[in-house]
Amino acid sequence: MAENVLQVQDLTMHYVTRKGPVFAVDDVSFHVGRGESVGLVGESGCGKTSIAISLIRLLPENADIKKGQILINGTDVVPLSHNEMNAFRWRRISMVFQAAMNALNPVYTVEQQILEAMRQHLKGMSEAEMNKKVDDLFRLVDLDPRFKDQYPHQYSGGMRQRAVIAMALCCDPDIIIADEPTTALDVIVQDQILKRIREIQSQLNMAMIYISHDIAVIAEVSDRVGVMYAGNLVEMATTEAIFHRPIHPYTMGLMSAFPSIIGEKTKLVTLPGEPPDLLNPPPACRYHPRCPYATDICKEQAPEFKDHGDGHYAACWHPGGKG
Repeated sequence: MAENVLQVQDLTMHYVTRKGPVFAVDDVSFHVGRGESVGLVGESGCGKTSIAISLIRLLPENADIKKGQILINGTDVVPLSHNEMNAFRWRRISMVFQAAMNALNPVYTVEQQILEAMRQHLKGMSEAEMNKKVDDLFRLVDLDPRFKDQYPHQYSGGMRQRAVIAMALCCDPDIIIADEPTTALDVIVQDQILKRIREIQSQLNMAMIYISHDIAVIAEVSDRVGVMYAGNLVEMATTEAIFHRPIHPYTMGLMSAFPSIIGEKTKLVTLPGEPPDLLNPPPACRYHPRCPYATDICKEQAPEFKDHGDGHYAACWHPGGKG
């Protein structure tokens, strides 16, 4: 078993608002091994991105980590000061942001922005070594180094996304978070970028977390998948198990709502209702108002997130729809 680069234990993060706390992430635990890719999937507003910004500690002012640990190579980043976390970011953990144009500064060239991060965190490298590394990074993500001195607006959408990936890689982090890395790109470019990310990950033996509401993307890039619902991690297993043997009713619903181009044609099933208001989430199991298998215990007591066999974890009183 690969050593764990990331260990998240009982992470709870709330947003403080005038109306009260928003329970964005509640008691979430998972790990990511070296060289492993873990996908987080779920409806919009389920807590995926809130987990990501908690891991890298890029939280808005009204966000508060209430409890839990985030261990990166054994170091808990939750109690780190602002300056300590600044030194930790990029070097140990980095992020590919959802909107590449917003992640890049429009008044600096792409090369200048990558060099800025390297100068801050790779103190022992000379300027010549850094310049060579920028060229190498461009080639690694399938960009021509001749374009490194151009500005973000001169790049196509696919080129900007590759540039953001190169920037995330520039300080050789142990783990990278990719938050919707192919949003707003056409399907052909999406496929090219996802394949290249997987190749780079394998080549560098990095740990990665992919975040997406697109189940197809998660299936293509992840070794294990975690399913989020209303701030809770409700199921986690290998990608094959999640897609072929889901046991949480919410995951079963997601799979039934996803079309397939192989096999017999089946009618797609929509999930009834809407995700809950996280200012006032349902008691006990948060999915019970939408669950076709819910019973009284689902409304009265939160299920334990436990192993149902072969490392297939789920938090449900009726796994697989059984009593």
